[in-house]
Amino acid sequence: MLEAINEWILAQGAQYNVNPYVFVAIYVGAVPFFLASIAWLVKNARAGKSTVLPTMAAGFFFVSAYIYLAIFGQDIPVWVWIFLAALIVYGAVSQIRETRKKIAAAKEGGETP
Repeated sequence: MLEAINEWILAQGAQYNVNPYVFVAIYVGAVPFFLASIAWLVKNARAGKSTVLPTMAAGFFFVSAYIYLAIFGQDIPVWVWIFLAALIVYGAVSQIRETRKKIAAAKEGGETP
């Protein structure tokens, strides 16, 4: 059964010209860099420094796997792009709210990020 699932996953990757395991590796591998960027953003906001660079870095790591898909993918159905866009918007809004809470807490001296 696992072999059949693996074959199906690889067939999907071949159909769209992407390696699903590379996609997952990028997706999971970007998480520590994303979290480090958020910590950097909170630290800069707390110190009154510019948050532009850490925000851009966090955004890049947030969408890095989808950048791989956009560059190397072929014939990706439109519904996939719509679904991914919805996930990205939802995730971004959620993360922005969470980061604002952390910044506010850090400025009040309550919690440390």
